[in-house]
Amino acid sequence: MHRTWIATLAFIAGTASAADFPSRPLRIIVPNPPGGTVELVARSIAPELEALGQPVIVEPRPGGSSVIGLDVVARAPADGHTLVMATTAMVTVPLLLKPPFAGLEAFAPVAGVASTPNVFVVHPSVRARTLKELVASSRLESLNVAASPPGSSINLAAERFKLLSQADLNLVPYQGGVQAVQAALAGHTTVAFAPVSDAAPHLASGKLRAIAVSSLERHQLIRDVPTIAESGYPGFQALQWFGVAAPAGTPRAVIEKLSAAILRALERPEVRARFAGLGIEPMPMGPDRFAEHLRSETRTFAEVIRAAAIHVE
Repeated sequence: MHRTWIATLAFIAGTASAADFPSRPLRIIVPNPPGGTVELVARSIAPELEALGQPVIVEPRPGGSSVIGLDVVARAPADGHTLVMATTAMVTVPLLLKPPFAGLEAFAPVAGVASTPNVFVVHPSVRARTLKELVASSRLESLNVAASPPGSSINLAAERFKLLSQADLNLVPYQGGVQAVQAALAGHTTVAFAPVSDAAPHLASGKLRAIAVSSLERHQLIRDVPTIAESGYPGFQALQWFGVAAPAGTPRAVIEKLSAAILRALERPEVRARFAGLGIEPMPMGPDRFAEHLRSETRTFAEVIRAAAIHVE
């Protein structure tokens, strides 16, 4: 009886907090460099969150392989007013580092939002026209490949490909996908491995050439580019995903209110059109489904880290 009464009080309190929510501006912390896909996704869902009655501030807080931005949200009051635009780093950071927060337990999943595959792109000076040719040339002379920081999902996907292909690729860390693509554009490296969404504008202009994409099916923006799976590595898939999380302990009713607004945003034609232009696809998931996605990704990346014996200092 006592437990039932406590549960009833908690339910009433949660309902009341949801009715009053939001009571001040919302912050979406982006733990990635400004101008990249993660920030653009956050800005795409912001208008629907503003419809809840308060302004939404999208705030890039890059650094520390996403640790800085994640920690800001982990330490924030658990009232739903501070959110993080989550990426695969939410899963990989606790597996590789000792962050100042309690890993996934520090967050409450809110919603899955979108995903995009990675793509191998090369400077026009590179002779290789296919992934097999690129791998073969790397065995003659090691290739510098611009990628994201060690332990990031992009880096881990590239490491997984190195294991599978036995290619001699020297992964050069950049702060994010945008910066990796810019390195290949400038000729600092001859190859980059980055999200399609970051590379797409330079593929359309011909400043970079795509070799292979990491989705299981060809991507809508670059349908003439084969998948890594088609290129001799069956079953290979590596997607970058984006979601929203709140601090652990945020009332369930508040989580559901936020999730409903985000899922409404993903139904809007203008948001879908913006996503299509960026080379990303909606990945609508409510709190429970997104939580399961995080658990599944944790299992997948733990195996990659073990198999590749990856360590981050």
